[in-house]
Amino acid sequence: MHLADMRLADILSSATRTLTTHATRSWLTLLAVALGSAAVVVLSALGEGARQYVLDEFSGLGTQLLIVMPGRNETSGGAPPLLGETPRDLTLQDALALLRSPLIERVAPLSAGEAPVSYRSLEREVTIIGTTADFLEVRHLRLAAGRFLAPADPEQAAPTAVIGQTLAEALFGNQSPIGQRLRIGDRRFRVIGLLQASGVSLGSNLADSAIIPVSAAQALFDNPSLFRILVQASGPAALEAAADDIRRIIRERHEGEDDVTVITQDALLGTFDRILNALTLAVVGIAAISLLVAGVLIMNVMLVSVAQRTAEVGLLKALGAREQDLVQLFLTEALLLAGAGALSGIALAYLGIYAINLQLNLQLTGFQLQVPPWAPLAAGLVSVGSGLLFGLLPALRAARLDPVVALSGR
Repeated sequence: MHLADMRLADILSSATRTLTTHATRSWLTLLAVALGSAAVVVLSALGEGARQYVLDEFSGLGTQLLIVMPGRNETSGGAPPLLGETPRDLTLQDALALLRSPLIERVAPLSAGEAPVSYRSLEREVTIIGTTADFLEVRHLRLAAGRFLAPADPEQAAPTAVIGQTLAEALFGNQSPIGQRLRIGDRRFRVIGLLQASGVSLGSNLADSAIIPVSAAQALFDNPSLFRILVQASGPAALEAAADDIRRIIRERHEGEDDVTVITQDALLGTFDRILNALTLAVVGIAAISLLVAGVLIMNVMLVSVAQRTAEVGLLKALGAREQDLVQLFLTEALLLAGAGALSGIALAYLGIYAINLQLNLQLTGFQLQVPPWAPLAAGLVSVGSGLLFGLLPALRAARLDPVVALSGR
């Protein structure tokens, strides 16, 4: 076989033999590439896991959900007046007026605050949520025992409460809380229901909270305004039209002022999705820098290899090897290092993610690392591309060596 016609099998065999001859150097380079590839996969899995976690949290909020908040989130042009208008507070009457729209199925007004909850000698500071019977369906909550708030007149302050699992265990231990009387602030309430454990939903830990009638919460906090109004539209297709109806009804009640912000569940989710995708790409980009550093290491290793093998290069040229054959030979060595490192790093990342998820399952966090389909491919492509890019200079240097000078060892 003439060396001018070197086959791929010959190039692979020669490259593999060279790498195994200098095993320590090859293993260290492979380790650098593997760690960079693993970092790309693990960090992308972290970002995807966070994105999926937010999606799951939003599904726990219910479907066809709109959130009405006091005040506008737009900024109009022009200089602001010296005496600006304060946005009107949302009231219970505003919430009830929304039911006039045929596109709105349920309305759950919210009055929220912190207050001490006590039973006998035990006391715990928790979140108090004042709402109506529709809150159960709007938030897709489930009861472990008892019943929820009665669908009575929201303006009637019945002294009843539904509490979460954590609060129930802290105050009542193994005893059933149903029918027991506890004190919230300076008022007494009878426990009529116990929520199923649902964890933390978008920062609201319902397991460590008490739900009471909205008018009772307003009296407790001495505040007639509402924190939010949760609205459930009649269907997914009605979300935008329902949002328009909400603005129209509130505008009519607020003397023509468009002073509320209506957020749809899809819009809120889209915002979180874009933020998390940007963060994921940022951390993956930082991890990819380590692969570029590994590429520089490959270049250094290959330059040392060329310097040590000048006589071999000269002999190959004397036997008829072309410049492109030598370029292919040294690039194959670089690609073998990069490819083997990428595969090892991806395998290492999956093992690490599996171990992390096992630990998270033991802690019952509900958060899991999830590898997006593009992550292993991206890690492999960046690794191989880095090997090609940084292996090209040593390959070209070897190909351009003068055979006579190379054989002389100078």
